Amino acid sequence: MILNLFDRNKAVTEGSPAVLVSVVTDADDSHEAELSLAELRRLCETAGAYPAAEVIQNRHAPDARTVIGSGKLGELSGICRSLGAALVVFDCELTPSQIRNIEDGLGDVSVIDRSMLILDIFALHAVTAEGKLQVELAQLKYTAPRLIGRGSELSRLGGGIGTRGPGESQLETDRRHVQRRIRALSEQLKAIGTGRATVRSARERSGIPRIAIVGYTNAGKSTLLNRLTDAGILAEDKLFATLDPTTRKFSLPDGRDILLTDTVGFIRRLPTHLIKAFSSTLEEAVLCDILLIVADASDPDVESQLEVTASLLGELGAGDKPRLTVYNKCDLLQDGIGGIRNTPGIRDIRDTVFISAETGEGIGELLEALSKLIDAGSREIRFRIPNSEAGLLGQIWGGGKVVSVDYGPEFIDVRAVCDSRLAGRLAKYIYAGRSDEPGDTDEED
Repeated sequence: MILNLFDRNKAVTEGSPAVLVSVVTDADDSHEAELSLAELRRLCETAGAYPAAEVIQNRHAPDARTVIGSGKLGELSGICRSLGAALVVFDCELTPSQIRNIEDGLGDVSVIDRSMLILDIFALHAVTAEGKLQVELAQLKYTAPRLIGRGSELSRLGGGIGTRGPGESQLETDRRHVQRRIRALSEQLKAIGTGRATVRSARERSGIPRIAIVGYTNAGKSTLLNRLTDAGILAEDKLFATLDPTTRKFSLPDGRDILLTDTVGFIRRLPTHLIKAFSSTLEEAVLCDILLIVADASDPDVESQLEVTASLLGELGAGDKPRLTVYNKCDLLQDGIGGIRNTPGIRDIRDTVFISAETGEGIGELLEALSKLIDAGSREIRFRIPNSEAGLLGQIWGGGKVVSVDYGPEFIDVRAVCDSRLAGRLAKYIYAGRSDEPGDTDEED
């Protein structure tokens, strides 16, 4: 067993002391285990606790009863007593019986796993009604199969007189209550999702390109959206500072409008039940036109984080979306953006830009690259819009790149670079006449 101790005095000012436990088996990649434990440390700090020590246990396979084995559990108990730690966090998912067995061996110490810690942070940072509902749903779905032996803790969830069936135990009552609450939350989220779909349909009809800002947690996605749009959303140096999606309109330098949406960050081993609970939030990445993948260039593990992001996007069904990779926080590198292409591990490929959302450096190059990506697959089209439907010009201006506009007595002749989506929506107004004909012609289509 490897024990890493940290400054115990910091627990006084930085939160209650906690002990983190990682179990590395023969089947695990030791480097990945180290990275995961480092993330667990940051998650712990974000939740308001101070990681006073890290325990790394190497085993052929996890112990079925206590994960680390009874002998090591005794050593862990001694560590907790010496540090005054009342919380132990395992960097793996624990079964209900394992939690009970470990707590029995540690005494008056609470035991949680990685998923429970992430759920706690989500509950801390949820702001909107939808976000709070999604967090509660995820918590209940995670708790439901773990009610064994915890009836006394959840007895307050019972509905009171009239809720129990003949001979029904408190545990059974709790389970019924949890299932009812899950159904109720699912219905509420479904209703909110209907409203979101209505808003999304309106955005689709507008023809404005939709850009989803995605990436690893704490890569600077919210800072980038604030830099571009003055969105005023929370941007902190913490994991999962943003849970609720925020969409803002932005005008590119060429005058075209786009919609930028900030999304919840990704992380290693993001629990499947969290992905499902936040499906309505994460679907912004699935239904967008372009992915803006933001990565922290100052993080030594940036390439691995990009791989995790790509893997999760693939799971969500957004793996084939057009994308632009944005290496952010370049101001934190020793040589800044000027020397970043020589930094080991940083890729130098097409559809990649280097910026600092904090200082604004590189934003011009980002917008230029984004404009080119939007133009990819587009073509110049000539439209003839009846004067009575002049309002359609707004869709062309918003979703295309207007080349020329000529106003005639009956029609408005517009030449614009449009993508297939906008062209399909205005297909009946596409004019197939000679391109050198004046726009104010009286000819019929």
